[in-house]
Amino acid sequence: MKKVLVTLSLVAFLATSCGTKKKITELEGKNKEIQDLLNTATVKLNTCLSEKETLTGQIDFLKRNNTDLINNMGNMTTLSTKGAQNIEKALESMKEKDLKISRMQDALTKKDSVTLALVSSLKSSVGINDPDIQINVEKGVVFISISDKLLFKSGSSVVTDRAKEILGKVAKVVKDKPTFECMVEGHTDNVPFISNGVLLDNWDLSVKRATSIVRVLTNDHNVNPKQLIAAGRGEFIPLVENNSAENRAVNRRTRIVVMPKIDEFYNMIEQEMKKLTK
Repeated sequence: MKKVLVTLSLVAFLATSCGTKKKITELEGKNKEIQDLLNTATVKLNTCLSEKETLTGQIDFLKRNNTDLINNMGNMTTLSTKGAQNIEKALESMKEKDLKISRMQDALTKKDSVTLALVSSLKSSVGINDPDIQINVEKGVVFISISDKLLFKSGSSVVTDRAKEILGKVAKVVKDKPTFECMVEGHTDNVPFISNGVLLDNWDLSVKRATSIVRVLTNDHNVNPKQLIAAGRGEFIPLVENNSAENRAVNRRTRIVVMPKIDEFYNMIEQEMKKLTK
């Protein structure tokens, strides 16, 4: 019976891991498409800026030409109709270029604006002033990393009361974005975990801590379970070398990965980029 339970647990874990890898692969593929569009838009932006500089030089030349005409004729009425028309056309063209440049610059910053808005919301809710809580963005995904000293006692998977307060703030953000998914990742240092009959090693401990946090989010704060993924990474993805007590403390952490739906996150940016790069 135990062998059957272990086998089923492994199958469930592998299925979750494959699904997570697939989502990350999709995000990375989509990010590459956006980066290509971004590069194309940047080239066009540089071309527009160059054309604008050329137009500015032409306008200066026309202005000097008309000034010479005025000085030569001694009368402002001698400004040629053709010269005035040329200036007007040049100014209109310059306005069009300025408008296009403005639109392209808005498009180029759209992705960052969306991401930064999400980060700002998370920071204000979680309390980023706490040095044991870190928020960053990589490839359109937001990561909230919380030091384990805020969440658990040493070697334990029981969530502390202080941690429940912090997780309540995280839960509010998650519930405000019901279409997003959140993966809770447990990480440990490399100090061998002494088996207690229930948990065998650091990997077991990291998974148990992730599921403990998921239960707090769902049971205590009513987060939709469909939004949550529990995962344990053990000691295998350290942030720094496990060569000192301070570094091991850095590596003992829980990371909450906020993953927007790919189509929702990129659709607006993609459409705007494609429109401006035609």
